[in-house]
Amino acid sequence: MARIFEIRDPVHGFVTLTDWERDIVNHPAFQRLRRIRQLSMTDMVYPGAMHTRFEHSLGVMHVATRMFDSLVERERGFLEGEPLKFTAEGLRRDRVIVRLAALLHDCGHAPFSHAAEDLMPENPQTGKPFKHEHFSSAIIRVLLKDVIESHPGNQNLEIKADDVAQLIDEDKASLGRRTLWKHLISSQLDADRSDYLLRDSHHAGVAYGHYDLDRLITTLRVGLSEDSGTPLITIDKSGQHVAEALIIARYMMFTQVYFQKTRRIYDIHLRDAVKNIFNGDKFPAPTSPENLNAYLDWDDWRVMGCMKNGQGGDAGRKILDRDHDRMICATEENPSLDAILRLKEAQAHLQDKGITTIIDCAKAEWYKNANEIRILVDDQTKKTAELSSRSNAVKGLIKSEQWRLYVPTCERGKADSILKSKKLNRKGRR
Repeated sequence: MARIFEIRDPVHGFVTLTDWERDIVNHPAFQRLRRIRQLSMTDMVYPGAMHTRFEHSLGVMHVATRMFDSLVERERGFLEGEPLKFTAEGLRRDRVIVRLAALLHDCGHAPFSHAAEDLMPENPQTGKPFKHEHFSSAIIRVLLKDVIESHPGNQNLEIKADDVAQLIDEDKASLGRRTLWKHLISSQLDADRSDYLLRDSHHAGVAYGHYDLDRLITTLRVGLSEDSGTPLITIDKSGQHVAEALIIARYMMFTQVYFQKTRRIYDIHLRDAVKNIFNGDKFPAPTSPENLNAYLDWDDWRVMGCMKNGQGGDAGRKILDRDHDRMICATEENPSLDAILRLKEAQAHLQDKGITTIIDCAKAEWYKNANEIRILVDDQTKKTAELSSRSNAVKGLIKSEQWRLYVPTCERGKADSILKSKKLNRKGRR
């Protein structure tokens, strides 16, 4: 019988690992996540936000497993019937694949999570930059292949690295009935956001990201899409309000933490510092073992060392000295076009006087109507309905957008005087 190891987690209590999973966790490609901060430099504002992608990944595996087990317990009859025809052995095998995909979904993140994504190379197949998910999939297929496929714990399951990577890939065509489980890895109800909202709010010391995870898990069901009849993960109609709470928690975390004005400017300084360090170069593409290892050599520690050595330029100095640019004016949330134009007018006045400025537009969509959470309205027919058609709370949550104008600390007094002389106050209005 496989040994079970326990890791104490501040959000979920104990997270358990098999000896096979522990060996994957101990692999250098995963241990690197200890050196990748979950929230970049948010600790400059919220000092407790020092947590990493390492513990988040363990948490996502834990939540995805709870979600999977809850669905199998409540929907076994449907899962084993038409059109899915899962077997008990197939479900046991898929449970392991889901755990591994959830555990490894973030192993391809760049240093400081999203802050260095401007350095992603172009994907020749799409003409667009690679995403961290492409690196995660490649790391699983190439560098983690042996520890996944050749481990004694896999002897009877015969899981391939490709089985795990497919749940992270954007392409669903090869998944077959396992497309259903992809909702647990990437969707508006996935284990990723279910964990990070609770984890980020815990470490930041705020209550904005709280929602009832236990209730969410117990109300997960399987339904059918109205257009194609495809099986998908839904929420029972009795759990509609916890789905609303999850979306509102995400809205609150973005507006109050992720989009906080000082946190945003540190993202910009960090992006500029990393660009200075790379001096026009990009990360290597995830196309060979050598490239993947070269990519994994970059982590937060290495970037900070380069900044300490002066390679980050003035942006790196601002981070090391906590001498970030200061917000001089801003629009309200969801501003009118006139408000945005007035902010740009303020920028033009300052630049005419030789003051360096940075404009930032923080925007996000809290709920994507193109990929709706669906509510199971009839358990017999598996009929579902879009959450927005039943929820006034969700229907009223439009995307948020806020513009801010920043100047260097040493120029703040001069910039204030210029804007006052032009009758442009700190809110960017006359």
